[in-house]
Amino acid sequence: MKTYSISEVAKELNLTAYTLRYYDKEGLMPFVERTPSGKRIFTESDIGFLKVIQCLKLTGMPIKDIKNFIAWCSDGDSTLQQRYDMFVDRKATVVAQMEELKKTLEVIEHKTFYI
Repeated sequence: MKTYSISEVAKELNLTAYTLRYYDKEGLMPFVERTPSGKRIFTESDIGFLKVIQCLKLTGMPIKDIKNFIAWCSDGDSTLQQRYDMFVDRKATVVAQMEELKKTLEVIEHKTFYI
């Protein structure tokens, strides 16, 4: 199984190593293993999970809610409904954000037409 360093993962996700360390410190990466010397070792699966975390962050989800999601994932299938409901809520949030951005774009387009 191929593994990746924190700098390789940071580059892949367009994040900083500092951000990944912060995520780890906040408990968002309990799945990441470490070498005996303490270096983080990432797998393809870890990177996939980090992409989900990154997606949730981009929707404006607070860290504490992402931690809940990670805990639910660790709890297994008994939390599938909670995770589904969370994603439905996130979808509604993103749709609302998109509508607001659409309105903002319309104002900008209107203003640039007259300048």
